[in-house]
Amino acid sequence: MAKIIFTVTNDLSYDQRMQRICHSLATDGWEIVLVGRSMKDSIPLKKKPYHQKRLNCFFNKGIAFYAEYNLRLFLYLLFQKADIICAIDLDTILPCYFVSVVRNKKRVYDAHELFTEQKEIITRPFIHSVWLMIERFAVPKFKSGYTVNDFIQEELNRRYKVDYAVIKNLPILQTTHLKPETENQEPFIIYQGAVNEGRCFETLIPAMRETDAKLIICGKGNFFEAVKGLIKENNVADKVELKGYLSPEQLLELTPTAGFGLTLFEPVGLNQYHSLSNRFFDYIMAGIPQVCVDYPEYKKINDVFDIALMIEDTDSNTIAVAMNNLLHNDVLYERLKQNCLQARKVLNWNHEENKLKSFWKNICTSSH
Repeated sequence: MAKIIFTVTNDLSYDQRMQRICHSLATDGWEIVLVGRSMKDSIPLKKKPYHQKRLNCFFNKGIAFYAEYNLRLFLYLLFQKADIICAIDLDTILPCYFVSVVRNKKRVYDAHELFTEQKEIITRPFIHSVWLMIERFAVPKFKSGYTVNDFIQEELNRRYKVDYAVIKNLPILQTTHLKPETENQEPFIIYQGAVNEGRCFETLIPAMRETDAKLIICGKGNFFEAVKGLIKENNVADKVELKGYLSPEQLLELTPTAGFGLTLFEPVGLNQYHSLSNRFFDYIMAGIPQVCVDYPEYKKINDVFDIALMIEDTDSNTIAVAMNNLLHNDVLYERLKQNCLQARKVLNWNHEENKLKSFWKNICTSSH
């Protein structure tokens, strides 16, 4: 089999999606290298059936970080043996493109999200213009690629006439991690994922004042420090716990013990409004209901499986009412929980994995 190098800008220890993709391909016979960044609080990498490489950077955020990381990534890729180079999202696409041209290698784009439509980008005109320029330059040059939902596929096709595959980001089927039936256990609410702008923390944290349970937030991001301020401002330090980053193994243990999860996005930017986030499926796999925004991609799935309590807006009162409803309406809660246990038999990586393997085998046998 051929050698593929995947490139991301995040910490490899917590990237469940790339761990899943790389594991599937490595165990299928491919030689895989996953490249990411080293951060000051990075934990040691665990042994995997694929190679892992962390790049060290002096800068850790902003334009300086992206410029430095892209340069370091370019130099790293330039001297690595590989048959195919795959860029994950726009923030690594330029070095992947230029090295693929210089070394005459096949290139693939993994559009994990509609990068230029994130809230933290579209609300900053200059930053948005830079990323849009990169998107317009690079994406048309990646004729082969895949993304996570139908909307992003259609939008990239509309913008750049590229015909990408859709491989949903579903979790591996779990049957052993079920919520233990323990009495007298205080229910808690879980949020897992990036603590970034556009995730409704400005309304979620105030909503906790009116909610009869504790919230545990698992993750970090560009809004993490702001969340600390919101917790203090709203006097809910006793009701909101910040866990920071947890490994996929730790989340597999913790999430099924929660009462329910949260999938919240502001309707600012196409990326949020048409998202299909990892946590949405992770909660289903854990066998727990969730409060979820009533946006198109989520509604499409919930209309079939009925696994979430959908909300039409993300005001604090709306979120609080929904959370308390799941906490106290036993009939509703039990119905959604049982539906999750059935839905996860369908919404799991075991089905999407075959699409991934077929995609890469076609890339390997194509002319370029």
